[in-house]
Amino acid sequence: MENQLFKNKCRIKSTRLPDYDYSSNGAYYVTICTKNRECVLGEIINGKTVLSEIGKIVEYEWKQTCEIRKNVELDEYIIMPDHLHGILFIETVTRNVETPRRGVSTMHIPNPHHNPEWKPNSLGSIICQFKSICTKQIRAIGFHDFAWQTRFHEHIIRDEKELNIKRRYIINNPLKWEFDRNNHKI
Repeated sequence: MENQLFKNKCRIKSTRLPDYDYSSNGAYYVTICTKNRECVLGEIINGKTVLSEIGKIVEYEWKQTCEIRKNVELDEYIIMPDHLHGILFIETVTRNVETPRRGVSTMHIPNPHHNPEWKPNSLGSIICQFKSICTKQIRAIGFHDFAWQTRFHEHIIRDEKELNIKRRYIINNPLKWEFDRNNHKI
């Protein structure tokens, strides 16, 4: 994979499929990490995640994803100390109303993280909105330095076998935390 410069920093080229429509019907596995893999979402105790105040906000907002977007169904997910793994299904839905449920902005303020290639209700726009609302909620309770990594990992789940492999990985993830290379306690 070739590196590219972005804002004079070396950046790895995107792994997204260039011609794939990420708003199309499908199952997606995502991993979203905190900036610098900071362990602020909770801790693993006896193989189970115990969420921090920040982690509880992340869990609440993750669950809100399917309440806010009727074209999204959530499946298995886990919040780890420094990341979230989740499976979501996107199904195309036609609606007459285009008003977001979180309010309407009448001012256009450019978002430096907005990718103009993201279509409404695409995986990228869903994750971007999720990260944005979490960040606002977390900073509002006093964690002003909280941030996510700018990108996220995604994998298109192609069949039932792959779906079950990802589900097992998510369920067993807390049990493997002790051996995680990003777990700073090792």
